[in-house]
Amino acid sequence: MRQPELLIQADAEDLAYAVASRFITRVVDAQSTGGVAHVVLTGGRVAAVVYRAVAESPARVEIDWRRVEFWWGDERFLPDGDPDRNETQARDALLSHVDVDPARVHPMPADTGQGAEAAAATYAAELAGVPKFDVLMLGVGPDGHVASLFPGYPQLEVTDVDAVAVHDSPKPPPTRVSLTFPRLARAREVWFVVSGEDKADAVAQALGGGDIPAARPKGEDRTLWLIDQAAASKLA
Repeated sequence: MRQPELLIQADAEDLAYAVASRFITRVVDAQSTGGVAHVVLTGGRVAAVVYRAVAESPARVEIDWRRVEFWWGDERFLPDGDPDRNETQARDALLSHVDVDPARVHPMPADTGQGAEAAAATYAAELAGVPKFDVLMLGVGPDGHVASLFPGYPQLEVTDVDAVAVHDSPKPPPTRVSLTFPRLARAREVWFVVSGEDKADAVAQALGGGDIPAARPKGEDRTLWLIDQAAASKLA
């Protein structure tokens, strides 16, 4: 497996537009043989800017949006439409502005009273038959978590299912649903999109081989760390 590649932009805005451009190119490439592109979206402050940049880019017309399958790496287990859900963020910034096929948008289940374990099982079943993601985007927390896989939590060691419930999250809301490491690993390209000085220690640890969750996901073909100068400030 190739070593991760590091690409540094001046600031969060430059980073967002660089990621947006790369995203459009990658999806077009994935569709070039006539197939469907499978992409995994993330949440967070940079992700929202990336999605808006994609929606505003003239190059977005190069994508056949009806042939994109959208997935999520994790989700806050909240009612449908809650502004804190990653799905809501992505719909507001991108999906409502392009001609997606609603049947190809796969949000993690919202909280309807069924419990996060049932929601995780439902999502794992929906993922059955999806061989690989073409591109999977991840943010990184200051503590080094990715998706909703937090340092020291038992979900880090789950290998027999594709999605798990997470309770007592160290950041709100306390209940979440997350893909597991084996499912995150089934991606041709994994992109870490990270901005801000508060993430610099985690970036340095992950790229230095530290024992944190962010050090673990790797793309089968390519692993990219797309970060800004502030997030890169602790790198040697």
